[in-house]
Amino acid sequence: MTLAYKTACGQMLVGNCEEVLGSSRMAAWKNKVQLIFTSPPFPLTREKKYGNLTGQPYSEWLSGFAKLWTEFLTPDGSIVIEVGNGWNRGFPTMSTAGIKALLAFQEAANLHLCQEFICFNPARLPSPAEWVTVRRVRVKDAFTRVWWLSSTPNPKADNRKVLTEYSQSMQKMLTRGTYNGGNRPSEHRVGHETFMANNGGSIPPNVLTPPNSKELLDVLPIANTSSRRAYHLRCKAEGLTAHPAVMPESLVEFFIKFLTDEHDMVMDPFAGSNTTGAIAEKLNRRWIGIEASEDYAGSSWLRFAPAA
Repeated sequence: MTLAYKTACGQMLVGNCEEVLGSSRMAAWKNKVQLIFTSPPFPLTREKKYGNLTGQPYSEWLSGFAKLWTEFLTPDGSIVIEVGNGWNRGFPTMSTAGIKALLAFQEAANLHLCQEFICFNPARLPSPAEWVTVRRVRVKDAFTRVWWLSSTPNPKADNRKVLTEYSQSMQKMLTRGTYNGGNRPSEHRVGHETFMANNGGSIPPNVLTPPNSKELLDVLPIANTSSRRAYHLRCKAEGLTAHPAVMPESLVEFFIKFLTDEHDMVMDPFAGSNTTGAIAEKLNRRWIGIEASEDYAGSSWLRFAPAA
């Protein structure tokens, strides 16, 4: 384990996750981390530069981290994992490796599955190309799953920190002060007083998507392109190696705001370009990033360095 760099709020460590977290130097952080937010390598058919497994080996690999990570959580801390979809090599059928790995991870540390989120990106390129653009027998894969787990059924969380702006129709309704309450066909009863309360915004759904899709669906807008482009352009300008899989900043920001308070500790065991650390710092949270690649860890410093 080596130190790539430190900032006012955190530190980027270079080394394999299991070796770093298993070292005596990290023992002081056990039971201190409020949120572990990470996007481990997906169980993709095509091998990536940063390494990835498929099938049963992937489940065994991911579940092996469950107890280790849980040791670092506070009693009401959370683990949030983004896992992408995979396809079976040579066939137009989806792999269930990601789902199986999540279940194995949950069971390995007896974790509670608090909620599932969908990160929907309609702007993604058509994939898998063989079955979508060549043979035309499938539609494009446009989402990843984000799983929120905890060792307690009541982890710290507050959706008032992530409220979204009221729709125009809701704003008009609040201004007008009238609403057609009463029973609905579903047999739910909507109270006028409760529904007409101005809570400062709408409770977001568990479907996250880029802003340009907000008009199509009732979803929480998550930007997914600008931050990636800026990071890659700076890496190119500095002659540094950019990580090929960069997480949307807004995705990280949503969960850090939702599940932590200022000065809480946030950890990313597969930090990559260190989006997690950069957003944690911006929101005045402490952070620890762990990245196996010295090149990726080094280039992630650009997220904290002022632009020329």
